[in-house]
Amino acid sequence: MSKEKFIRPEVLATIKDLSLLAKTVVEGFMAGQNQSLRRGAGLEFSQYRSYQPGDDLRQLDWKMFARSDRYYIREAEVDTNITVRFVLDGSASMGHEDTNKVRKLEYARFLVASLAYLASLQGDAVGLYVLHADQLLNLTPRSDNMHMQRFWHQLSEVAPQGKFPDAQAASNLFADRRQKELTIFLTDLYEQDAEISTLLYKLGAQRHELLLFHLMARNELDFSYSGTLTFEDMETGQTMQVSTDEQRKSYLARLQAWLQETERDMRSRQIAYDRFVTDEPLDKALRAFLQKRLLFG
Repeated sequence: MSKEKFIRPEVLATIKDLSLLAKTVVEGFMAGQNQSLRRGAGLEFSQYRSYQPGDDLRQLDWKMFARSDRYYIREAEVDTNITVRFVLDGSASMGHEDTNKVRKLEYARFLVASLAYLASLQGDAVGLYVLHADQLLNLTPRSDNMHMQRFWHQLSEVAPQGKFPDAQAASNLFADRRQKELTIFLTDLYEQDAEISTLLYKLGAQRHELLLFHLMARNELDFSYSGTLTFEDMETGQTMQVSTDEQRKSYLARLQAWLQETERDMRSRQIAYDRFVTDEPLDKALRAFLQKRLLFG
């Protein structure tokens, strides 16, 4: 399915109901993949074995008996439901706006909503953690309908502000880690003193599956500015006057070097790394989630 058929972020920004937005994105994606989701927590029968004395007769498969004249027991797979934690960078730099007028935090909100909807369809428990220095929001993972209503509300209320919190304070939120767990960390990796990287390292060291979704705007990735401009750090307030034409080449070279180093560093620590640009449709994120989710199947 071509990317043109997926809903673009600037169109998604006009949908104010997050659950509706998520449903629209996921159903469009699944239609494009020509596959269906398993709904709910139920058990799937993947194999059979010969009947043994003492087996529950209710598990006998009579259709198999009719075909083979032998008794077979349906063996159910172990329940594959997991816990999915969404960790969202809520610091001020996530308020950066791309040329399509979509802010990084809005794009992250679209991603979280769509992935949470997809996870809930599979019966997974979802949790939300929003991190900035003024507040550490913690919505403990659950899977019931009331919880999902709180999830949509909390996600819709998130606004970028302040700096990213100290890594130790943030890591205290994750004390109740569970056995089968997937954490999706959404951030622009803008940090002052390696506070985001340190938290990622701590989470990665806990040996749970960890996906890093690195968000960038197209205008900062391509440096599509012209003339002499004054840039302001959204978290410190510091300003710098830049001749964009003179600085473009060196900026892009340093940016690519940093991106490559960051990806190598994360992968060396077994942290799955994906980069997302805020003018792109969401299908890549959904595909990355499903591929990682299959590890628990």
